[in-house]
Amino acid sequence: MRFTNLTRHVEIGANCYAIEIAGRTVVLDAGMHPRFAGNAATPAIESLPPSAADGIFLSHAHQDHLGSLPVLCRRNPNVPVFMTKPTYQLADVMLHNSVNVMTRQREELGTPDLPLFTHREVDQLSRTWRSMPLRTPFDLTGERLGGGQSDVSFELFDAGHILGSSGILIRGEGRSIFYTGDVNFEDQTLSQAADFPKDNVDVLIMETTRGDSPAEPGYTRANETLRLAKAIGETFERGGCVLIPVFALGKTQELLAMLHGLKLRGELVPAPIYIGGLSTKLTEMHDKLAQQSPRLLPDLQILDHVAPFVVAGNEAATVPIRPRRIYALSSGMMTEKTPSNTFAQRIMGSPENSIFFVGYCDPNSPAGKLRATTQGESISLEKNRKPQALRCQVDTFQFSGHGSRESLRAYARQLAPKTIILVHGDPAAIEWFRATLSADLPGTKVLVPEPGVPLDL
Repeated sequence: MRFTNLTRHVEIGANCYAIEIAGRTVVLDAGMHPRFAGNAATPAIESLPPSAADGIFLSHAHQDHLGSLPVLCRRNPNVPVFMTKPTYQLADVMLHNSVNVMTRQREELGTPDLPLFTHREVDQLSRTWRSMPLRTPFDLTGERLGGGQSDVSFELFDAGHILGSSGILIRGEGRSIFYTGDVNFEDQTLSQAADFPKDNVDVLIMETTRGDSPAEPGYTRANETLRLAKAIGETFERGGCVLIPVFALGKTQELLAMLHGLKLRGELVPAPIYIGGLSTKLTEMHDKLAQQSPRLLPDLQILDHVAPFVVAGNEAATVPIRPRRIYALSSGMMTEKTPSNTFAQRIMGSPENSIFFVGYCDPNSPAGKLRATTQGESISLEKNRKPQALRCQVDTFQFSGHGSRESLRAYARQLAPKTIILVHGDPAAIEWFRATLSADLPGTKVLVPEPGVPLDL
């Protein structure tokens, strides 16, 4: 049994992992790095021999787990790709949008190897996708396993991260491997807490995103929600507007549902909310799947009840900046040329406005750099742009879709597997988990896989 980390660096980036078990090879995720462009943004897929994969598993539809799937499948034609039903529908939208983004980047950045794939390839690829139910064992042909046996079997478990996210349980050679993917063990506004295996796991492959972020003393999601409402109200009283950079998939829908609840309870004054075009499309899919997947508030139809306005295309550069408005624009990392980055440059110099962050930010992304900037200091959010002074209010609120390090630690201690493999984290986050779990579980091997170097388990 062998594990290979195909992510090019020890970080949160282009997530991709290969497992060899019982003479078969499966690949977990095929992401694209959010800060790079072209082939540099892909995992080290070339290190896998062509047609080596017998099956591919997609944990969820965020770009850092999905974005290089067509590149992987090009080297492994006709290999089945397994995922949940919601991920099946979301992945199609996200990949087609990725083609549009890469085409635009080719013109803006002059990157000759973009786009890495075409709309036609995405359409052809979707023919190999298999939509699988949760908590149902199946083999690499996609056949359900009743009382029968298979050399390698798989089972998906709800991960509580975003709509359709799943952990993946692999059984073979009398052993079991569980990959958490991105996980949250606490209820969010829409997503229910993860429902994962409680025992009988030999190898745990675990995300470590928040390993360097201890929970605030006394933190509760309810109190943090009220703190956000208060901060929005104070901004409105100053005559300002609020920008909330969000991921189009997952965070936008959670935020809209949260703001709707605050208004219903009288804890937030009614205010127009603006979202992007992709966010609108993905929110529509959330509404359609509300009764077909694990979810809180299944009767909430977000687009009907919240009625957000749409900021399409390049309108972030021209939409009027008006007081007492909430602009929930992507991307959450404020990547260059995205609506949140463009809009931030327009409002950051005015002290009455606010920029509020509600999820994870790569420290090296424009969002991460802005969060680290002190009021009055100058910062450039875009290359070749003159720095400007930050004068608006900037604050961070803890609504991460990733589990706290305390909850992940508790889960690892509950399982007490023979081996833990730490992935999907910056070096400091991974090191906290390595040191902590090594002390917690002296009988467990805690491994940090070097990119591209196979681990024999």
